[in-house]
Amino acid sequence: MTSRYSCRMDESYYLGTYWLARRETAEACARRAEAFFRLLAPCDPSLSQWFEKGWTLEEALAHRCELDAASIATEFSQQEWEEGRFAGEGFSLRLWNGELHEAASSLSLRCGDASVWVSNLCLFNPPAEGPAEERVLQAPVLARILRAMAVAFEPEWGIATSRELRGMLAPEPADAGTFVGWLMYFSHRRGPLPPLPPPVHTEPVEDKGTLVILTPERFTASNPAHVALARDVSERLAQAGLLTPLRPCEE
Repeated sequence: MTSRYSCRMDESYYLGTYWLARRETAEACARRAEAFFRLLAPCDPSLSQWFEKGWTLEEALAHRCELDAASIATEFSQQEWEEGRFAGEGFSLRLWNGELHEAASSLSLRCGDASVWVSNLCLFNPPAEGPAEERVLQAPVLARILRAMAVAFEPEWGIATSRELRGMLAPEPADAGTFVGWLMYFSHRRGPLPPLPPPVHTEPVEDKGTLVILTPERFTASNPAHVALARDVSERLAQAGLLTPLRPCEE
């Protein structure tokens, strides 16, 4: 699918994986985070280092995040002692890759939360423009990032898509797991995938689940053929019972 519509590059993309009600210790979440960062770094040069967010550029750059499990566990353990925090609320990170302007990316993580109302997540906002955007917003690269999240965090569901496409296909607010995007991840807990039309491609993720990639080229809300394909895939997945809200993780 190539047309004048697929040349529109002004959409805002994000990638996220989500899971519900899985209580884990600071150490367990730190091990998962370390595994994720190890798998993420080779995906693009701009994703090899991360910094805590600060009020100023200088403050943020002075707080580089150490990505080993021991250092992350220390950060998470400090969160356990925060005033007003309840047991089972999980642990979080909000990071920035230290790049300016077009190469900037951000990452949010919540892990270990036992709530059945607030999901755990790993959310990645890629570069918005420039060479870094061109490198990262490619189906193979996004598939590697989504796979890294799936392997490390064992989520129930994940997606890589534009916010504009989500707005066209899903009501607001849209529950995680209930809409389609350019790339998707389905854990085996959600059930088997139905047959999907070309050019849709699927890939296994170890013994955990399946990646679904709608098109090899960038998927845009401005391309009517892309939107039609998304609606077709959405109908097939819904009929198979795969577009449902998240369920609490089994103990």
